[in-house]
Amino acid sequence: MKYRRLGNCGAKVSIIGLGSWLTLGGAVDEKTGKKLVRIALDSGINFFDSADVYALGKAEQFYGKVLSGIKRQDLFLASKCFWPMSENPNDKGLSRKHVYESVHNSLKYLKTDYIDLYQCHRFDTETPVEETCRAFNTLIEQGKILYWGTSEWTKEQLQSAIELCEKYNLHKPVSNQPQYSLLARQIETNGVMNYCKKNGIGLVVWSPLAQGVLTGKYNSGKISEDTRLGNKRYSKFVESYMTKQNVSRVGKLVDTAKRLGTTPSNLALLWCLRNNIVASTITSATKEAQLIENIKAAELEISESEISGIDKIFKSSK
Repeated sequence: MKYRRLGNCGAKVSIIGLGSWLTLGGAVDEKTGKKLVRIALDSGINFFDSADVYALGKAEQFYGKVLSGIKRQDLFLASKCFWPMSENPNDKGLSRKHVYESVHNSLKYLKTDYIDLYQCHRFDTETPVEETCRAFNTLIEQGKILYWGTSEWTKEQLQSAIELCEKYNLHKPVSNQPQYSLLARQIETNGVMNYCKKNGIGLVVWSPLAQGVLTGKYNSGKISEDTRLGNKRYSKFVESYMTKQNVSRVGKLVDTAKRLGTTPSNLALLWCLRNNIVASTITSATKEAQLIENIKAAELEISESEISGIDKIFKSSK
């Protein structure tokens, strides 16, 4: 496993992380989930990502159960808050009240004294940015979290928080968690990636395999019921990727992988990691073989010209 600094902070995270959205504590049974976490730990993964809203707390509870007994310094735990957790009008957003109450729930579920990275799951238009920044700063000063970050914030939203933290000498966010893959490259054009580079904000990207589309498993046209596309509940997260153009592009990625003696998933992850501002790619899995395959990307090395060739495949209009 390889590790990278999370932005400008001193802590390092594994370049392959294990996420829990739609999997751990939910669709994945406990026995399989325990095996997945053990595989992750044995491979050197230290970055485990979750959120209060994932399975309404069950993902965090799962991590709390299976990671108990692991040396705390061997783990880099991340969670998030923002989305509504109940019908209560204050049980959502990034107000001081909700952030304070959410982090205590997460600490309880994760069975830990502190969370390494606590993130704003989205931007809250109803709460002043200063209130949010001061809330996270207080949690750091209290030792309940070590770092704070954001998820899916725009360049302008990030800038407003950074400038406010600099003005009042508050702890600044060290990371942003955007969606990023060969099929979702918005951060390259909307200013987010460049802003993060210039300001030392590390990226921990989610869905680097585009909900499994970049593995090539959907290119055959035979959709298994045990895949996200074949699941009525989860197919909505995949369908937008399944255009004729994208299927063609993924087919070319599969051919490239065969030529290089690797897999399309490994190439897709390595492509995300070609830029050092990407500290970690958050992967998920429902099967042991999937996670084992993803982990191999950490040791894969190919030439810059091959990376450029992959880039051209997905920039092409054909």
